[in-house]
Amino acid sequence: MSVLENLKPERVFHYFEEITKIPHGSGNTQQISDYLAAFAKEHSLRYIQDERGNVIIFKDAASGYENAPGVILQGHVDMVCEKLPGSTHDFTKDPLTLFVEGDIIHADGTTLGGDDGIAVAYELAILEDDKLQHPAIEAVFTVDEEIGLLGASALDTAPLKGKYLINLDSEEEGILWAGCAGGMTSISELPVNYQERTGIRYDIKVDGLLGGHSGAEIDKIRANATLLLARFLHEFREFGEFGLISLSGGQKDNAIPRQAEASVLTEQEDGEKLVSYAAEFTQMLRKEYTGTDEGITVTAVCRGEQTEQVLHPVSQEKVIFFLMNYPNGIQKMCGFIDGLVETSCNVGVTRLGSECLACSTSVRSSAGSAKKALAGKIQYLTEFLGGEYHVEGDYPSWEYRQDSVLRPLMVQVYKEMYKEEPAVQVIHAGLECGLFYEKIPGLDCISIGPNMKDIHTSEETLSISSTARVYEYLLEVLKRLK
Repeated sequence: MSVLENLKPERVFHYFEEITKIPHGSGNTQQISDYLAAFAKEHSLRYIQDERGNVIIFKDAASGYENAPGVILQGHVDMVCEKLPGSTHDFTKDPLTLFVEGDIIHADGTTLGGDDGIAVAYELAILEDDKLQHPAIEAVFTVDEEIGLLGASALDTAPLKGKYLINLDSEEEGILWAGCAGGMTSISELPVNYQERTGIRYDIKVDGLLGGHSGAEIDKIRANATLLLARFLHEFREFGEFGLISLSGGQKDNAIPRQAEASVLTEQEDGEKLVSYAAEFTQMLRKEYTGTDEGITVTAVCRGEQTEQVLHPVSQEKVIFFLMNYPNGIQKMCGFIDGLVETSCNVGVTRLGSECLACSTSVRSSAGSAKKALAGKIQYLTEFLGGEYHVEGDYPSWEYRQDSVLRPLMVQVYKEMYKEEPAVQVIHAGLECGLFYEKIPGLDCISIGPNMKDIHTSEETLSISSTARVYEYLLEVLKRLK
């Protein structure tokens, strides 16, 4: 028996569970793409599968809707692959292990992939149900959204004729998203040199952080483990010296790092100070992050005398300087929408290798000029220190549309169904709506989704009841678009 077998809407949860059995992390989406193509063939639906793996499945209008404007339903097939330290789960081949606890679904020690597997499940359930009332549907499934909206960027939208687009990549029921930030991945590579040294090795770890989505949760003032580690190394130099062997932090550009590690060589006396300062630093940080990230723990463990390659003092200075001065977190709030982050940066993945320090970050802004300026600041810092800089996955913002037809209709349907008015907001996270809006003149877009928590983390959850309500709401909206 399947884990989600008795949940309703039955076909939505059937397809969601099927998706969790197929590896579909960002950059590894061919299997899920082929699954969607096979679904279209099985249901005799016309489809397009492009070279990148994007899939479009077409379903004709129901009787009486032949003259209604078409609707694009859109979500992405890739998921963020995060897991608990020590987990042996292999995202390239292992199915997710699902659990149901009360009203929530979660996975065992890994991300769940509700972001955005639930969109795929919604769309497949609608495509297979011939009893529904709706205009012509173009179901769009894009790949590699989580690493820069790469699938949507490459998609040929010429076959799409829909006037309206309902994106299904949001995580809070009762909110109609009507605009989003643009973004890019900024990549810096700082060359380094090493020298051999003998001393006492200490392994330093920063963990216990909450992490979270680097766009939707950047305003929660959660700590970045990598930058706390850099700060620890910088501040410890008041008490002792060390040579840096290794440093790493973060797993994804769009996830706030929850853990970071470094190894150093030092003298015995300085090593004892290192251990002592780690405990002191922990208490200091917990006080600083009271109410937002109180579980921070910094440890330093002695590994005995060793001979290692450590950074040359000049390289070490550059690495610490770079991380201490890298812009991170909220850079500017929006001046005309209360509470909206306009511009931010998340130091996502940092690795110290044999030849360079590589740092990959997520830059976001609803203002194109501010996004460009922030990227320029990072480039300036990188190149000033002798490094190289480039950008990947640059995507535009989705501007709020004043003359929307879709938005007021969806507000009205929500009010009638739930006896309250939904919030209409602009989100700081990146959504593919911006790319579709840019490529298809006059497109009218809204983004919705059921309640999910802690996406992009191993604590990710999906609400069962909310999933059902949002599905019924989506069906009613489609029925009204006549």
